[in-house]
Amino acid sequence: MKLNDIRDNDGARKERMRVGRGIGSGKGKTAGRGQKGQKSRSGVAIKGFEGGQMPLHMRLPKRGFNNPFGKDFAEVNVGMLQKFIDAKKLDAKKDIDHEALKAAGLARGGKDGVRLLGKGEITTKVKLVVAGASKGAIEAVEKAGGSVEVIDKGQPEHEKKAARAEANKAKKAK
Repeated sequence: MKLNDIRDNDGARKERMRVGRGIGSGKGKTAGRGQKGQKSRSGVAIKGFEGGQMPLHMRLPKRGFNNPFGKDFAEVNVGMLQKFIDAKKLDAKKDIDHEALKAAGLARGGKDGVRLLGKGEITTKVKLVVAGASKGAIEAVEKAGGSVEVIDKGQPEHEKKAARAEANKAKKAK
């Protein structure tokens, strides 16, 4: 046996069907596409079409509302914050921000930052730098001797546009 003698087993590889290569091939003339119509032409993909049956995406129920301008915050409760500080996963001496919470595994996701919520209790003095916080959460942290700094992630684009439009109206009114 030599390297040049090695072959695949019979039937291990099947050649692709070459369509439109004469009547004797079995897939000649119309190449298995039938006659005429949109689907006999090249470049056709009727997405979601199920032969006149109601398509799946229309049969399924729709629920709720998807806000295109909604913020995506990683929600963190003060009780969980205390738990992670007690477990030495977070350092209370340093500022606790989104990066520190992500590294500790407390904040997952949240492309618009972290929002601090007031569930649970906190006893450690900490300085938090977050994108948002509830009144109860701020009170709980300040009661423990800490502070909460809420950073503004900037106005959304639609709010900026509205502000520019108002400014232009005021300018024209003068």
